[in-house]
Amino acid sequence: MLELKRVVLAIVVLTVLLGIIYPLTVWGLGQLIFPAKANGSLIYFNNKPIGSELISRRFSGPGYFHPRPSAAGQGYDASASGGSNLGPLSKTLLEQVNQRVRDYREENQLASDIRVPVDAVTASGSGLDPHISIENVVLQAARVAKTRHIDLEQVKAVIEHCTENRQLGILGETRVNVLLLNVEIEKLR
Repeated sequence: MLELKRVVLAIVVLTVLLGIIYPLTVWGLGQLIFPAKANGSLIYFNNKPIGSELISRRFSGPGYFHPRPSAAGQGYDASASGGSNLGPLSKTLLEQVNQRVRDYREENQLASDIRVPVDAVTASGSGLDPHISIENVVLQAARVAKTRHIDLEQVKAVIEHCTENRQLGILGETRVNVLLLNVEIEKLR
């Protein structure tokens, strides 16, 4: 009977400590130290949340910069994050990429000798990567400027403002968050 009391007491103490006190402490510290990140890194436009800077979303109109293609669910579905599982020898993947290259060239009015960036025609591993390469952004800039009737130099200035450098100077590549860029472009109106 004494052992049973000890076991029950241990379960109660550990439940309170690890099931209530610890999670509340971590939540409270997150809210205190970095509240924006603890709450999903939400982006607001006109005082309304429009997305998270951590998760890509679909932008399909010609007046917006477009993110990487997504293989998550039916596309950009955070509840179904994942890649296509098509390998480098997959005929289906090759056909998809070739079609995306043709569509990208047509949409951005690019000559056949201009190299299309890889991130413009392939999905990331999660299907939700919010960033695109500088090369990808630059090739889309003329289309966005023309569609929105904005000077190309203004668009380039916004791109420069939204460009993120490598983390710690060595990790990753220079990149642009598509949602943040589109919000800044929208503010030019």
